[in-house]
Amino acid sequence: MCHQAILAGQIDLYPEYSGTAFTTVLKYPPVPDRDSVSHVVARDYAAKFALRWTAPFGFNNTFAILVRRADAERYGLKRISDLARVTPRWKAGFGYEFLDRADGFAGLSKSYGLRFGTPPTAMDLGLTYRALADGKVDVIAGNSTDGQIAALHLVSLEDDRGYFPPYEAAVVVRDETLRRHPALGAALEELRGKISDGEMQRLNALADVEHRDIRTIAREWLEKHVP
Repeated sequence: MCHQAILAGQIDLYPEYSGTAFTTVLKYPPVPDRDSVSHVVARDYAAKFALRWTAPFGFNNTFAILVRRADAERYGLKRISDLARVTPRWKAGFGYEFLDRADGFAGLSKSYGLRFGTPPTAMDLGLTYRALADGKVDVIAGNSTDGQIAALHLVSLEDDRGYFPPYEAAVVVRDETLRRHPALGAALEELRGKISDGEMQRLNALADVEHRDIRTIAREWLEKHVP
């Protein structure tokens, strides 16, 4: 929706993930190389859409295959490939989008040889974390910077076969907007590399776990990190 809105001139800029642009918008097959994805996305967005990718914020919000910490310890699960020996008797729960994406469930199960006894349950992404913690499912696909991972005692398994593409966050801006407001590019450049994966997870926890106001979280972070 954001991509269509910016092409129609209804919005001037929005934050996007490089992996989403690469696979969902540009329709390329997933690749794990960060530099290749960044180069292709910047090149194609400029040539096809007259859109500019600005400096990345610093965090990579890739997919995270999550299990309960107790199960990870019980079954020695450290990598996604370790799941193959337990999936025949486990239940999976995935967000609707993950089940349909080019870089989602179908490719993941093929790449890692994951065979579940029953088809994964489709549910809203926000519900998958609690379903996992409450034992209703045994494995989910979350986001690597989600604040609920630590709070719910979950473990993210290593993507040891490099299946998921990078999802580096950056702002996409219309070229025309940057020409009309030259100070905008400089302002966005101040955010380059400012937010690590751990910092993004901490900020998300303030919103999703402690239920603090998102505008307040953002304002306080900016006041501290961007003079």
